[in-house]
Amino acid sequence: MNGSTLQTFAAECTEELPGAQLEHPFGPDWEVFKVRGKVFMLMTEVPGRPVVILKTDPGEAQALREHNSHITPGYHMNKKHWITVEGGTGVDKKLVTDSYLLVVSHLPKAEQPVDPHTYGTSTRAPR
Repeated sequence: MNGSTLQTFAAECTEELPGAQLEHPFGPDWEVFKVRGKVFMLMTEVPGRPVVILKTDPGEAQALREHNSHITPGYHMNKKHWITVEGGTGVDKKLVTDSYLLVVSHLPKAEQPVDPHTYGTSTRAPR
């Protein structure tokens, strides 16, 4: 998947996330996705190529960087808590959803648009 396709795919993933909003607080070169005012994803071409920047657990961030050459520390973000994703294989909806749920889990319970521990899991009993 190339960088432009990655950005389109990531933006489409956010359409299903309750409370997710697109803003442009840093100008037209930055697409910033927030939930309840907190950033969970950014997209830009400022570094000279299309990238998606996602919040992640520090341990997960390190593992992702070690196993994927197209995942690097967060561009212009805290390198411990953010990753930059360029085109490549292994990029899926889970990265975007995990970033969103990480941010939601740190919101006050009354502000959480979903339960971060159960969102996306089936509530139906197996047949």
